[in-house]
Amino acid sequence: MKGSKFASIYSVVVGALMIVMWSFFIISGQVPELQIKPAEILLHIVDELLTALLLVLSGVLVLRRIQWGNLTLLVALGMLFYTMIVSPGYYIQNGIPAFVVMFALLLAVGLFAAVVQIRSLLSVMR
Repeated sequence: MKGSKFASIYSVVVGALMIVMWSFFIISGQVPELQIKPAEILLHIVDELLTALLLVLSGVLVLRRIQWGNLTLLVALGMLFYTMIVSPGYYIQNGIPAFVVMFALLLAVGLFAAVVQIRSLLSVMR
């Protein structure tokens, strides 16, 4: 179950970092959309926080060897992939290439984690 361990640690770390990032941005007043498009950004933040919480929860469940955490982890990674594909557009429009590169790297590692997780699950099923 090495694959599960890698994928679960990745999900816990990324989920926790998402929570820290949004907390920092909101507390430091770096979310101008709260004034401009409050409904849109609030729904976006809720979506990202739900993704982050599911990433952390499912990663912990897999690390604790709770069986249903394995499928939950794949769902959480799918939610994360959606976020990582949609979110860079904001940073591209605002001329912040570093975040675009960060999303691309996290997406690549996340895809690797998902493949490893699926292979790990398939090997257990055999």
